[in-house]
Amino acid sequence: MRTEQNLTRLDRVFARLDREPERPAHIDVPKMSRHRVALCLATLAFYLAIVWLVVITSWLVRLDWLVMFFRPYQQWSGIHWFVDYYVVLGQRGPTAVMVAAWLGWRSWRQHTLRPLLTLGASLLLLNITVGAAKLGMGRLGPHYATAIGSNEMGLGGDIFPSGHTANAVVTWGILAYLASTPRARRWLSALSAVTSLGVGLATVYLGTHWLSDVVLGWAAGLLILLALPWCEPLIARAEVAIFDLRDRWRDRRAGTAPAPAPSPAPAAPVAVPVAYAAGAPAQEEASGAREPATPARSPRAPVHLAPGPHTTRSERTPVTPVGSRRPPHADRLPRGAAASAARPLTGG
Repeated sequence: MRTEQNLTRLDRVFARLDREPERPAHIDVPKMSRHRVALCLATLAFYLAIVWLVVITSWLVRLDWLVMFFRPYQQWSGIHWFVDYYVVLGQRGPTAVMVAAWLGWRSWRQHTLRPLLTLGASLLLLNITVGAAKLGMGRLGPHYATAIGSNEMGLGGDIFPSGHTANAVVTWGILAYLASTPRARRWLSALSAVTSLGVGLATVYLGTHWLSDVVLGWAAGLLILLALPWCEPLIARAEVAIFDLRDRWRDRRAGTAPAPAPSPAPAAPVAVPVAYAAGAPAQEEASGAREPATPARSPRAPVHLAPGPHTTRSERTPVTPVGSRRPPHADRLPRGAAASAARPLTGG
């Protein structure tokens, strides 16, 4: 009776993912080119410049206060309901679920875990870098400001840079980063730029962030997208490790151990004819030296040879259980004996 293995949903997903052993040829993995390195360095310099302008309470801080006193949510109150919904596009939880669903389908279609692993790596970098900057600078938001005109730094806040803005840049920008064709990459880059720009301005409209928070959030998200090619080797190794772990887990579940290497079969003994003529002992010794060692056999009954001189194999009478089939000849002599009898004796 043939039995079939019951596959779980996880087994079916992995079976689909490793149907093709190699990544499809049309998937382009971005490289860290000179142009990209130059953009990354320029963005980092811009990031540090914004931080410095806020720390020294420059014109950028005065602009923050002017926008806060303008109160956009009161000037254009008719769009408040729309902005409340639109700003959700920058919240980490809902956007991560939506983008992960799309990239999960991409992983299924392209038979690779790279889209999901790239999203996970980008969100991990976002949480580490932006979270550390927020806690390190400790800036308070507009609704909690203590002194007019101050930069509100080091007071225990967590709004600088804007997490909504940086999350919108990374989450929607990862779709452009993983695009399969240059045309799709251009369109998705423009769409993610407009979306992240709108999310940043929505936080300024609602009064939850300073304008400088949003500018620094754009720079922080762009830095993560530009630095992602440096993570590609690690992402590839993680994909291989996940599939190896899956294989080991599957073997352990099935209870199968690696089969031992088959032992070589013993060589068959070579049959060497034994001569019984004169001078046969020396031939037997030579043949015995060439004959390989045979495995021990079970004890057998002793063989009793008939008394008298032994003849060569060609002169022996075939013996059957019921006796010889050749009639006896009393006058017949062995070939060796007849030759010696016919040879005349010569004196020395």
